[in-house]
This record gives sequence, C-alpha cells and structure tokens, in this order.
Amino acid sequence: MKYLRPNIAAMSGYVPGFQPDDVASWIKLNTNENPYPPSPKVVEAILAELGGDGASLRTYPSATSQKLREVAGELYGFDPSWIIMANGSDEVLNNLIRACAGQGQDVGYVHPSYSYYSTLAEIQGAAVCTYGLTESFTIEAFPEYYHGKVFFLTTPNSPLGFAFPLNYIDELAQNCGGLLVIDEAYADFADTNALELVKKYENVVVTRTLSKSYALAGMRLGMAIARPEIIAALDKIRDHYNLDRLAQAACVAALQDQTYFQESCRKIIETREWFTRELTAIGYNVVPSQGNFVFTSPPDKNGARVYDCLFARKVLVRLLSDPLLSHGLRISIGTREDMEVTLTALSEIG
Repeated sequence: MKYLRPNIAAMSGYVPGFQPDDVASWIKLNTNENPYPPSPKVVEAILAELGGDGASLRTYPSATSQKLREVAGELYGFDPSWIIMANGSDEVLNNLIRACAGQGQDVGYVHPSYSYYSTLAEIQGAAVCTYGLTESFTIEAFPEYYHGKVFFLTTPNSPLGFAFPLNYIDELAQNCGGLLVIDEAYADFADTNALELVKKYENVVVTRTLSKSYALAGMRLGMAIARPEIIAALDKIRDHYNLDRLAQAACVAALQDQTYFQESCRKIIETREWFTRELTAIGYNVVPSQGNFVFTSPPDKNGARVYDCLFARKVLVRLLSDPLLSHGLRISIGTREDMEVTLTALSEIG
C-alpha cells in the first residue's frame, strides 16, 4: 500500500501464543502465565480505587506512576529516579530501541530468545543482528567489542529456560558499546539476577514484568531499571498516561505483598523441578530451567507430533515455528494437578 513505510509493508508482525475462547476447558500451558491468582490485596486495591461508583475513572491517572516507582525502588534498592514503569515490559523494550537506534543502526539479540525484539527493531527501521548459542549456552561468535546501539539478553532465556551466569553477563557489559538490555522477565524464578550490574555499568538496563511471577498478565505491567539519564530519556518518549488507575493500584499492592509473591514462586519452582525429573524419567530431554516453564523434546524429536496429541486432549503447550526449536515444546508450569495430567498424557503419547 502506497501510504505505508516500505519496511512496515514488508515486515511480518509478531504472533503471540494462542488464546482459546473457552480457556476454562483447557489446561493452558502455552504463554507462561502464572497458574495462581494474584495476591488478594491486588483485588482489594482495585476495588478500593474504583470506589462504589467508579467515579475515579473520570480523571486521568498519575502521569509519572511515582508511587509505583517508590515502591519498586524500596523493593529493589534503587532511588525512584532509576526506575520507569511501563505498560508491560514490551513498552520499555520498544522505547529503548526508539531512544537509541536510528534507521539502519544495529540492534542485536540472542537467537533463539524473544523474537519480538526483531519486530520492534524492524518497526524502527533498525538493522537486526542475531547471534546463536553454543552447546554450552554461551553466545556464539560474539564480537570482541559490540558496536551496535542495543543488545538484548534474555536471562533466563525463553524458550530454552537456562540463565546466563552473572560473571558472563558482566563481561558482556564491558564489551558492549551500546546498551546491554537484560530482559529479566523470568528472573523471579531464578537463582540469581543482574540488578547489581545496573549500578556497576552505565550502559546496563534491566527490564522486569509483573505478568509472570506476580500473576498480572492481564494488567500489562512492567518496568525498567537503569541510570537516571536513561530513565529520563525513556520518560520523554513514553505515552504520558501509559498506566491506567487500576493497573497502578494493582502494581503497588502486588509489589508490597512479598509474602504472597514468594509463596507463589516457591510453588511454581517446586513443581518445575518435580516435572523436570518426571519428564526425564519417561525419556524426554529437558533443558535445565530457571523460568516458569521447561523446554523439552520427546525421544523422536518430533515436537509437532506431541503438540497435536496434547492439543487433542485439550492440553495447550507452545510449538515454536523456528526450525531450531521444532524438535521440542515449551511447556509452562501450571499447578501440580495441571502438570500431573500433562505428564500422564505425555506418557501415553510416548
């Protein structure tokens, strides 16, 4: 179409995981959602924000999300000026590219990881540069010094589940001329995180989401933690009312209820470890995971066959279209009962 920029007309959009209309009739393990509800305090906060008649919705929410920044800063050990809140972490991933990479400039990431990085870079007209993984899960052929504007590192990696060691990420930060954006969407299920590197290096940004560990995928809440100069730049280009009133109330309540949060994560990690052992026992290969999912392949390495058989049983997992990943499946960790049903199905399928 003549009205569109050529790169937009030519590109393919990101395809999210399938969301069935009759979701209650499925065991849904395809989009890494939390199987448990959010903290009861989240519901209380939303209802309190609404009041009896919802009159608060007449007026705009806080443009700065200052209360959220303060609560997140207290939780993670940063001044609020180091934090920006976002409409899902996808918003800050997009705005980091918009702020740093111009037409034709390099945006890099590890392949396989979150394929949405490529879509965001293409929208901006940036040049996409990907780097593969070695068998030991290090970045293959990474340059001695990366001159690109932004490099995205997903750790724990999705869809594979492994996490990069902190000392390895530290070396990458030193070898990046542009921003090293550490996407920690799944860090709350991992043994370590890279927050200390934000204070150590001026080019490090950590992004987080409340979709997974806080069970708030439906509220679209995320954040970035970085030097105040970077946060100030992101503030310039975000939508001015990017988080609605209910999302802001939910975020504060969720972050403040750490007891509930930690128990939810504990259950998911415990189930993940049990499911990994049981999958291995029936002959499946499993990448050791630090996320709320596992990447696993059947003995015949035919992921599509197993996907179809599970789909017929109304168990929904993720089959990735990438040829590098077609031998396996990414399976989100649900409740123990969900995973027992899934394991039984996989045992029968073979």
